[in-house]
Amino acid sequence: MAWPVSGIALHDYVDPSGKVNDQDRIAFYEGHNRAVQQAIADGVDVRGIAPWSFMDNYEWASGYGYRFGMYYVDYGTQRRLPKASARWYKDVISRHGLE
Repeated sequence: MAWPVSGIALHDYVDPSGKVNDQDRIAFYEGHNRAVQQAIADGVDVRGIAPWSFMDNYEWASGYGYRFGMYYVDYGTQRRLPKASARWYKDVISRHGLE
């Protein structure tokens, strides 16, 4: 039985329009989801898949330099902002999988 967890560290930032457009994270998670779909088709007993972190946080190896989450955290104010990957993942969940 497998329950894969994966994530990617990026230098995310809020653009001038107030959004975080983390297309590399979306591509990363889409690739992992497709690999899990193939594993299931090949007979692997996969019970679920989960992103490494929903919110940016302190990472022991790199401090606050990299961000893993689907929600951008402004560490000074603790304000949370959904990244493009959060909206993408919401759509994947609502469809019960990739298109």
